[in-house]
Amino acid sequence: MIWQLIFWISAGALVHTYVVYPALLRLFGSSFRLPDRAPLPEPAPMVVVFMAAYNEEKVIEQKIRSVFNTEYPKDRLAMWIGSDASTDATDAIISRMQQEGLNITFRRFGGRNGKSAILNSMAPEIQADILIPTDANIFFQPQTIPKLVAHFSDAAVGLVGANIINTGMRADGISHQEETYIRRENYMKYYEGVLWGTTMGAFGACYAIRRELFPEIPRNFLMEDFYITMHVIRSGKKAICDLDARALEDVSNLVEEEYKRKVRISAGNYQNLSVYWRMLLNPLSGAGFSFLSHKFLRWMGPFLLILMLLTSLLLWDQNLFFKAAFILQVAGILSPLADRLLVRMNIHTFALRLVAYFYLMNLALLQGAFKYMRGIRSGTWSPTQRNINS
Repeated sequence: MIWQLIFWISAGALVHTYVVYPALLRLFGSSFRLPDRAPLPEPAPMVVVFMAAYNEEKVIEQKIRSVFNTEYPKDRLAMWIGSDASTDATDAIISRMQQEGLNITFRRFGGRNGKSAILNSMAPEIQADILIPTDANIFFQPQTIPKLVAHFSDAAVGLVGANIINTGMRADGISHQEETYIRRENYMKYYEGVLWGTTMGAFGACYAIRRELFPEIPRNFLMEDFYITMHVIRSGKKAICDLDARALEDVSNLVEEEYKRKVRISAGNYQNLSVYWRMLLNPLSGAGFSFLSHKFLRWMGPFLLILMLLTSLLLWDQNLFFKAAFILQVAGILSPLADRLLVRMNIHTFALRLVAYFYLMNLALLQGAFKYMRGIRSGTWSPTQRNINS
């Protein structure tokens, strides 16, 4: 009986986080919507878009122009960029655009520091009402900034996440599966915002936050966006997501690149769990319930899958159900290999690749857990290889 109990608790936890919780969000959240955005006051809040960059010569000019090609008042907008010892043409491009008269403050950092260290260094110097942290490969739309900032007319709102739209999908890689996952995440975060003001982690690629709520990020933290979002929620302010505040991202199509990124994200997830685990002690609150359902159970996913696999093997002789459960789990584990073999024959099956994506994501979580337990000694990064042409 104890093996059956472990199996069903593990299975139930996975079903809750991946099926039941999203369905509950849609069921109850669809009856609500974000309050109407108020017109921008006169003068509009001072906004600073700021970011760290490392070897982003392929995208940095397009990024900067997307920020300043905005319908937000130009005299109330500035951009701060910290170059993390870039070795390509990134610094030269930024300097050239400064000379065009764009309101850019540029800092070059020696050695590799990591995104969190650069944001920590620049943030205390910035004089603004609203900060918009972002990444180099995220391209704003003309209405991105106005729609994000308009929500701050509500004093209860502390952070507003943008809706990141993926572009550059191709059938021969993993980009469609990644886009499906991110689109689903966007809607879940939107519903969490309208129900409780507890969006579980703004995408670090683009979100707006009140200047006074921007915290110092712990050293070598890999998922600073989740840390900052949870800091806002713990402070008593709302974190919401506006699906109309769109920004574009060229998503990776390479399984290897996306897997490395997921390992990094996963290690950062466990860093955040070590800080915010006490919020799980009140699962009846909006923050506790969404943290438990949306994040914690997912982060435990690889361990739950291992328990299911082992217990179904131990229960093999009990009945046909556990035999089938074990065989299906082994098939799932082998799905990335099956997908790779089919790719070599130029056969692309969305459903199979989605299953493979699920197991690879959980393998990345497991590897990220081991990376966290060994100790994370650096927050540096390299740009993900994406589909943008050279």
